[in-house]
Amino acid sequence: MDVRRRNNVKVLGNEDGPVILLAHGFGCDQNLWRLVVNHLERDFRIVLLDHVGSGASDPTAWDAAKYSSLSGYADDIVDVVRELDLHDVVFVGHSVASMIGALAVITEPDRFAKLIMLTPSPRYIDDGDYRGGFSKADIDELLESMELNYLGWSHGMAPVIMGNPDRPELSDELEESFCRTDPDRARVFARATFLSDNRDDLARITVPTLVIECAQDAIAPRGVGAYVADNIAGSSLLTLDATGHCPHVSDADATAAAIAEFARAIQTP
Repeated sequence: MDVRRRNNVKVLGNEDGPVILLAHGFGCDQNLWRLVVNHLERDFRIVLLDHVGSGASDPTAWDAAKYSSLSGYADDIVDVVRELDLHDVVFVGHSVASMIGALAVITEPDRFAKLIMLTPSPRYIDDGDYRGGFSKADIDELLESMELNYLGWSHGMAPVIMGNPDRPELSDELEESFCRTDPDRARVFARATFLSDNRDDLARITVPTLVIECAQDAIAPRGVGAYVADNIAGSSLLTLDATGHCPHVSDADATAAAIAEFARAIQTP
């Protein structure tokens, strides 16, 4: 399998700069990073990709069994950094890609320098004292809605995920991204995303980590970011004065600035 073709890998920006790999979340593709890329490409070497089943990834690479687990997507990330022979990578994952990145870093820590988790959630379903933001019934209903009417689900959920109701063009773009995704493959990715539980993996992350949350986020509410940061040794938490689950789209300037600052920072023991 041609790894670059499989994940529609693109490399751009400053070829002599530090490497930043940007990974998109559920229902999205690499295009949603474009505003952030505009800020970063002068100083950084940018690697973009589409998860298999999303964007312009190779449709022949789809394997429902492999991609029913986040580890399947993480294995692809490891393949990409090996194929490009990348080292000291700053991995930036949006939403579920934060956990995909965590699994990749745990698998191949020598190739990653830092991890940036943008609006992450290690578990979406409430569990005892842990508050993920959704009940099991909520997630069951969400998945059932996707099964019955994926396009209708996309239309209804895009504004909830994006927030910023005064800027409807943002949710329109997210809805279009959802609708470009094959519904059957989207349903597999959705189950892998919303039924995942990666809380125990957080303690296994050994690279410097920045957790970025938004002040208002219906998908990863306040408290989830703090939980993630509290369970990754030496990590830090940044709360953007932003609304919604996709600050790289709705507030690209602040998101890019946070990424650049952490990527440039010299870590001290």
